[in-house]
Amino acid sequence: MFAIFELLGKQYKVSVGSFIKLPKQSCKKDDSIVFDKILFLKDQNGGLIVGSPNVQNAFVKGKVVDQIRDKKIIVFKKKRRHNYRRKLGHRQDLTLIKILEIGTFKSKVAKKDSKLTSPKATEKLGDNNGT
Repeated sequence: MFAIFELLGKQYKVSVGSFIKLPKQSCKKDDSIVFDKILFLKDQNGGLIVGSPNVQNAFVKGKVVDQIRDKKIIVFKKKRRHNYRRKLGHRQDLTLIKILEIGTFKSKVAKKDSKLTSPKATEKLGDNNGT
């Protein structure tokens, strides 16, 4: 089972138990995080669900393992014959997340909404409005 979700304009392919590095999130260690912009979902039976643009009622749940920094990237600029050299380093702040669960929500919300649209509920609403 795996899923593809979108976060901050980038797409990530994850499966249960995998670790991913995301740009720094405002979460602390051992916090749980839920991603709900699921673009593609493949279940254990081989069924594929493709969203248009997102898969409805799907989620990816993970746990923040640590706030880390990526390896250093060296930025070196040089212009030949002008004695111009600049050497800079950069380390990106990342959040390391372990994926715990991939699934879909049950349709309990639809049942609650159907109770609100029953004829008895609309009559009660009409009485309150003075009609």
